[in-house]
Amino acid sequence: MVVYSFYIFDRHTECIYSKRWTPSTTSNNKAVKSNALSNGNIPPAARKALSKEDDAKLIFGTVFSLKRMVRQLGGEDDSFLSYRTGEYKLHYYETPTNIKFVMLTDTKTNNLRIVLHQIWANLYVEFVVKNPLSPAEHPGGVGVSNELFELGLESFIL
Repeated sequence: MVVYSFYIFDRHTECIYSKRWTPSTTSNNKAVKSNALSNGNIPPAARKALSKEDDAKLIFGTVFSLKRMVRQLGGEDDSFLSYRTGEYKLHYYETPTNIKFVMLTDTKTNNLRIVLHQIWANLYVEFVVKNPLSPAEHPGGVGVSNELFELGLESFIL
C-alpha cells in the first residue's frame, strides 16, 4: 500500500492536519512518464504543485460534493466511502462529531475505512482529544500539533 497524503478536517470545514508522503520512483514510472511526453500530455511531476492550503480546500470540496451527490442519488441511508481515479484512490471516514479523515493512496489499495477508524480511535482520540494541552476547537485552521500523534501516524501508515 502506497499512501500519498492524509488530511483531517474539523466540523467547521478547516483542515487541522495534513501530511504528504512522496512515493518512490521506479523504472516502470519512468516509462509511463516518457510515454505521456510522447503523447503530448504534461507528466504529473511537471505540473505546478498546489500549496498545502489550496490542496486541502480542493480535497474537502471534492469530498463535500461527492458526499452530497451520493445522498441525493441514493438516499439518506447511503454513505460515501471512497472513489478512484486513474492516479489515486481517496478514502473517507467521518466520525460522529463530524471530524473528517481523508487518505489518498494508490489505486490498487482496498477500502481503508477500518484503517481510518483505527487512526481516529487509537491515535486522534488518545493523543489529541485526551490531551489537556490540545485545544478543543481549532479556530482558523489551527492544526493538530502533537508529536505523539505524528509519530503514531507515521508508524501506523508505514
